[in-house]
Amino acid sequence: MKDLRPIIWDDENNQLILIDQRKLPHKLEYFTCKTYEDVAYTIKDMVVRGAPAIGVSAAYGMALAEIHGADIEKAYKTLKNTRPTAVNLFWALNRIMDAYDKGKSILEEAKKIHEEDIETCRKIGEIGEKLIDDGDTILTHCNAGALACSAYGTALSVIRFAFYNNKKIQVIADETRPRLQGAKLTAFELSYEGIPVKVIPDNMAGYLMSKGMIDKIIVGADRILSDYHVFNKIGTYSLAVLAKHHNVPFYVAAPYSTFDFESGVEDVVVEERGEEEVTYIDGVRIIPEGVGVYNYAFDCTPPELVTAIITEKDIIYPNE
Repeated sequence: MKDLRPIIWDDENNQLILIDQRKLPHKLEYFTCKTYEDVAYTIKDMVVRGAPAIGVSAAYGMALAEIHGADIEKAYKTLKNTRPTAVNLFWALNRIMDAYDKGKSILEEAKKIHEEDIETCRKIGEIGEKLIDDGDTILTHCNAGALACSAYGTALSVIRFAFYNNKKIQVIADETRPRLQGAKLTAFELSYEGIPVKVIPDNMAGYLMSKGMIDKIIVGADRILSDYHVFNKIGTYSLAVLAKHHNVPFYVAAPYSTFDFESGVEDVVVEERGEEEVTYIDGVRIIPEGVGVYNYAFDCTPPELVTAIITEKDIIYPNE
């Protein structure tokens, strides 16, 4: 794997360095966080995005609060309120607070979370690639790759390890409106590593399935409930419905830290983001002035549409 490191902790200068995903694919630039407020900004403004990456970054944000003698409770609340749907954020922050309450170093706990995320993503890839056949064309949605984690990714880890094992695969990436994470990030990652990829408009997936041009679908997840309802990037549910109709296996790849064993579907806050994400593309307005939009960032896919969930420990079949 080429050395694409989305999250870097700089021990010498006590700062967090993140790939600025807003600049991709045109520029590979880094954003330096020196305070927990900087980290909160990067999460809220999507400098960093993807559930595992958000969790790791928030953990380092708490470490920066500790290093600079900031109010730990205030830092916790600030970071917790950055984004409401991805459960890894709350998982990581609660783990940090537990370590803090026990008198442990927050920085050391953050480093453990970071290292564990790399290993977890590697295991997801090794386990999941067994579901991929030589010659498969795989559709993926949004970006569930190294950029969304610490390395490898979740859905893209499965794809990567199939590629590493010399399986001849093709990847199709949905563009993923409104922020185009598939077109900008997934296509960047895969082409950066030499994995064959093509981008399609979001509304083309059903047609390709009807033509037999997609063998499998693999997506990530921002939250999975105990009954296997999957919350992921908006558009995931539509793909799952299409996959069911066309008998295309629909896989979700996510670590156990993405599971929420306490909430029901009605308890999950689905984030609504600003209208400007839809009304503008790269600074150019595409919708008439005065026309409103809906901009839900996530949707919910019920378990009956999910073929399997690939984790770092095993493969779960919700319908068996």
